[in-house]
Amino acid sequence: MTSLMATKVLIVDDETDFVDLMTRRLEARGLDVVPVVNGEEAVEAVDDHSIDVAVVDLSMPGIDGLETLRQVKEKRPDLEVIMLTGHSSVKSGIEAMKSGATDYLEKPVDLQALMAAIRAAKEARMDRLLERSEEEIQHILKSKSW
Repeated sequence: MTSLMATKVLIVDDETDFVDLMTRRLEARGLDVVPVVNGEEAVEAVDDHSIDVAVVDLSMPGIDGLETLRQVKEKRPDLEVIMLTGHSSVKSGIEAMKSGATDYLEKPVDLQALMAAIRAAKEARMDRLLERSEEEIQHILKSKSW
């Protein structure tokens, strides 16, 4: 089981009270949290921080959650994104998953469910990065003539 210590989580929600509360609760559990209040800040944050998992609200003014998801995945395909919504629908859930979301949770989000989703997302990211590293090693070994 992957330890969540030193996991960097981006929280993206236009409700500042929610962002503040989730930041405190996740930091109390050992996570390193980067809080932002809109999609534009989220897209910038993935350039400025080594984010492992992003937790993104679906419904936000400006760049909404789906567009934020698309833009951060374009910049960082290895980034795991968990979508949160207070207005879930099958259509938005399917669209989020097709766009690369790892999970789709309803608000009010149960903290244990969110922690489990973050853990699963971190494990998936680490597995993918390990696989990519092994592929690069094999490529290097095959290209050498020793």
